[in-house]
Amino acid sequence: MKRRDFLKNMILLSTGVVLLPQLWTAETAEAAWNADGGAGDTDDRDSRLGIPIKETYLEFSSLQNRDTTDAIVIHHVGNTNRDVSAAEIDGWHKNNGWAGIGYHFVIRKDGTIERGRPMDTVGAHCYEHNWHTVGVNIVGDFESNEPEPEQLDSGARLVAALCRHYGITPDRQHIVGHRDLNSTLCPGQLLYDKLPRFVTMTRKYY
Repeated sequence: MKRRDFLKNMILLSTGVVLLPQLWTAETAEAAWNADGGAGDTDDRDSRLGIPIKETYLEFSSLQNRDTTDAIVIHHVGNTNRDVSAAEIDGWHKNNGWAGIGYHFVIRKDGTIERGRPMDTVGAHCYEHNWHTVGVNIVGDFESNEPEPEQLDSGARLVAALCRHYGITPDRQHIVGHRDLNSTLCPGQLLYDKLPRFVTMTRKYY
């Protein structure tokens, strides 16, 4: 806690004001980890990334700060090609006993980018690599379905913005599919085959 916040709290306590615990939401957690950053403004344009991101205000039981960020991992939902929301995935992951959604961003079928876990916190999306990566889920089952062009375009814009923000080189070494790091089919063959073109699109926006 910063000194000024400590003093403020002591003043409030001396006046008899009771401080209630704050819920951990994607918005409040982002603010807690990033005093100068924060959620997107009124038009959903993220103040740090400079692109539209839909706020989801998801709640998390506990989160850990991520000190290193040097890669971005691309995922798909798998098992369903529905237009799954970040909120629905959050429910699935909480049922697993996790703090909340493991991905930092979710890209819907129409290209809308939804916020998942606060982007500077450790995710739960790639075994043994959560500590240094950002997880981006492009919703769909890409073993048997093609990703929508809108998803690829929004994904490239998002990843380009993340690369700028974290100082990551936008190349195939730093923008990877889940299967590049773990034994899995994710992000599905039809999306995985598009990753070289996806990286080219990312470099264009970068």
